[in-house]
Amino acid sequence: MAKLFGTDGVRGKAGEFLDANTALKLAQSVGIYFKTNSKEKRGKMLLGKDTRRSGYMIENALVSGLTSVGFDVIQIGPMPTPAIAYLTQSMRCDAGIMLSASHNPYDDNGVKFFNCHGDKLTGDIEKKIEDIFQNDKLIKKSLQIDKHIGKAKRINDVIGRYIVSIKSSFPINKNLEKLRIVLDCANGAGYLVAPTILEELGAELIVINNTPDGFNINENCGAMYPQNLAKEVKKVRADIGIALDGDADRVVIVDENGDTVDGDKLIGALAVYLKQTNKLISNNIVATVMSNKALELYLKKNDMNLIRCDVGDKHVLDTMKKVDSNFGGEQSGHVVFKDFAKTGDGLVTSLQAMAMMIKNDIKASQAFNPFELSPQIVKSFTVIKKTKLKDIDKLNNITDELEKHDIRSLIRYSGTENKIRVLIEGDDREILDQYMFKIEKIIKETLC
Repeated sequence: MAKLFGTDGVRGKAGEFLDANTALKLAQSVGIYFKTNSKEKRGKMLLGKDTRRSGYMIENALVSGLTSVGFDVIQIGPMPTPAIAYLTQSMRCDAGIMLSASHNPYDDNGVKFFNCHGDKLTGDIEKKIEDIFQNDKLIKKSLQIDKHIGKAKRINDVIGRYIVSIKSSFPINKNLEKLRIVLDCANGAGYLVAPTILEELGAELIVINNTPDGFNINENCGAMYPQNLAKEVKKVRADIGIALDGDADRVVIVDENGDTVDGDKLIGALAVYLKQTNKLISNNIVATVMSNKALELYLKKNDMNLIRCDVGDKHVLDTMKKVDSNFGGEQSGHVVFKDFAKTGDGLVTSLQAMAMMIKNDIKASQAFNPFELSPQIVKSFTVIKKTKLKDIDKLNNITDELEKHDIRSLIRYSGTENKIRVLIEGDDREILDQYMFKIEKIIKETLC
């Protein structure tokens, strides 16, 4: 069988790669692992999901798998991924599970796992779960009978705990009463909780894409399509636009002019804001290898260090722990405020961004445009096969050539989709365009 875990949990086409049988067996494997390795051994698992139709099928399979090996399951329905991370710890569960394919289309789905502290699982733990998945004898031996079979119950009122947690990240003496906000919920997991939080903080709120039907999650809306939010911001003359993705762990911000704020600029602006308000525990800011060189130079100018890591907010968090940092993020909009959240949280990021605007009494276009980006091209290409990159001689020759011209490059396969992602960055946009054309040609010749 193909490798189960990718960059962020298990993800794939619902009903094909991730079908009911796979979900049931995966849940059994996770249950067996935590039954042995959970320090507290409370025998409880938290389970949330986004708004995809396939969530019904996979959720029930996960419940069956977990209860069959003796775990009790608490089902809380559609909730953001960061809420699962928070509530797993708050509700004293052995582990938490989020059923979501994040920003992917509705026909994909995925399963993300958190330990009892609300942290994503390490690669070593994922490997151990995969080993259990392959061990049919162990799974059969672990099945429970009689009074040892687990039970499941659905709880609908935990949303209040998460709302209180998120609101506590906003300055206690401030509110959003002076801001007109357009919120794009992406027809996803944040469609209930996000408007509630912003309204309770006093915002004049215009909400779009908050009527999920199981198929419209991320469809021409949310963080993947900020241009639609931008039109609405200009139409209603809003002060800011906020676009969440399907599971609300990332955010894209649009300023009052309808311009999309670059993720690196957002990280840079927020880093300086945190430093000015004495909220950084160190001068180390973590971002991924995808982040623009201009961010690094801007942070250096403000006496901060950019520490780079692999793509994925899990890697951002791991690196933050290693370098004693409480702030980091990804260019894509996953921003981690370690003091307030266990993972990237689109709502926490939005509130911190607006707190910065309010404190400094400036518009979004001023707040989130602190430096000019270095020329950079990022593209994704769908591939039929994933040949090891080191075995593609033409591609290696191009990257060697780029290095000689002082052009930074990053070429990697997606961990969740059949795609290859390419980043090149330098001083001359025209030269970058020429090299991207060459790289695209090689990819189409060898991988498509």
